[in-house]
Amino acid sequence: MDWIGYRWLLAHFGIALTQPLRVETRIAATRSSKWDGTTEKRAVPEVLRPEPSAPAHLAFALKHEGVHLEALSRLFQVIDRHELAAWIRTEPTGQYTKRAGFLFETLTGATLEAPDAGGPYVSALDPKRELTRPNPARNSRWRVRDNLLGPPSFCPQVFLIPGVDDALALDIPTLISGLETQFGADLIIRSAVWLTLKESRASFAIEHEQDRPERIQRFAAAIGQLTGVLPDPFSPASLEQLQREILGAHALHYGIRRSPVFVGESGAYGEERVHYIAPHWKDSPPMLAGIRELDTRTAGLSPVARAALLSFGFVYLHPMVDGNGRISRFLINDVLRRDGALPAPYIIPISTVLQKPAFRPLSYDAALELFSRPLMQQYRGQWSFGAEQRAEDGIPYNLHFEQYGDALHAWKHIDLTQHVIFMANALRATVEHEMREEAALLQMLYRARSRLKEIIEGPDAVLDRIIRSIRQMHGDISGKLKEQYPQLADAAVGRAVIDVIRETFPWEESPHGHPPERRPASV
Repeated sequence: MDWIGYRWLLAHFGIALTQPLRVETRIAATRSSKWDGTTEKRAVPEVLRPEPSAPAHLAFALKHEGVHLEALSRLFQVIDRHELAAWIRTEPTGQYTKRAGFLFETLTGATLEAPDAGGPYVSALDPKRELTRPNPARNSRWRVRDNLLGPPSFCPQVFLIPGVDDALALDIPTLISGLETQFGADLIIRSAVWLTLKESRASFAIEHEQDRPERIQRFAAAIGQLTGVLPDPFSPASLEQLQREILGAHALHYGIRRSPVFVGESGAYGEERVHYIAPHWKDSPPMLAGIRELDTRTAGLSPVARAALLSFGFVYLHPMVDGNGRISRFLINDVLRRDGALPAPYIIPISTVLQKPAFRPLSYDAALELFSRPLMQQYRGQWSFGAEQRAEDGIPYNLHFEQYGDALHAWKHIDLTQHVIFMANALRATVEHEMREEAALLQMLYRARSRLKEIIEGPDAVLDRIIRSIRQMHGDISGKLKEQYPQLADAAVGRAVIDVIRETFPWEESPHGHPPERRPASV
């Protein structure tokens, strides 16, 4: 292919990207454009071919293909700085030289030997191409409005591809208001406590620790007490406070990790399978500070986008010694609450959707693999397991990865476009299905209680136990239940109780003539 722009630069300097370009351009006899779901592949005529120099192709890329931070971060490590500065000096007021100079100094921390730019201010990123910072800061040296989402230590990108606009427009308060209209605000608020517990239980199910009731209760308490409350949720102190609430008083380690971490599993013969390696522990504090600044810079953007940026950014960084997954999912509700999109005491039990492998169009694991899989493919064979060592935080490890520095270009500039779409889909599905179903089942429970009190009298907790037992027995009363509550042994009373439960909770008959179990989370 006769590539120009970014593809020419990558080939010319032998640069390998972790993440795909959003636009690729080649020279061809006729113009064309094709979107493959990830990249727009363009063909342009010969008249648009740049001069065969790095500055010329960089200018073309910035003008026609937009900003790709990982590509630029890698390029600026190897480009001839004197050639770049010479080009900038020839066009001191050009919008693309100003962008190039600003991005070079921002991404590298180095200074180009070029005079301060003149002319009007230009935006670093094109807001028609990608999501940008709502309140840009002015860089007077380059006459550039810095509308990057984050600082150099962590600056993700979200491109405005099909589907992103709908994600950004998702109105969670309106969805919740619809539930209140259907079921009544009082019932929806009463269900909030169950939703909190449901979120905790599902979050542990994602971690394959669903059989730890004390931990589930502890995480539920943390969600209920700390969501939207922490004044600076990404400070190390706040994160450790949250971590301690989640892990309890007897965890072996707390705080920011000072050891390597990977996500993987042991194979059949004891070999380790690595699915994801997180950044080097020495890069974790500055990257965490970058996420903290990202939180500040993006204030005012879509709460859905911010929930995706901050929660996925956190889980990819994996900065804590333990509890990263649960903290990242806590952050979703925390961001929505702080942004005014989720009124107290509501909790959106998004983990109930995330744990479902059939969630479409993308599962939670598949969403995480949007970045982890290409990262691991790029560095396949460059990690190993050797003699066990003890890290600075006391954690033993034997993982050795040789490309922490090279992978940092990708870690700091993660493309979270599809993650924003995923977050919107998951939030919508959770509110419209999980929360609606919870409210409907709670409504049925209250109705069943009321009707049962016309037949038998007892505390709500006892009536709930009777309802749960009969539903689990597919419409029958167990001998144990009759022994505990002899009134149910009376044929007429028992029949009346069963009829109330059958009529209140709709179900389809099983092949054996019994209704299947559909126990509400609140029963």
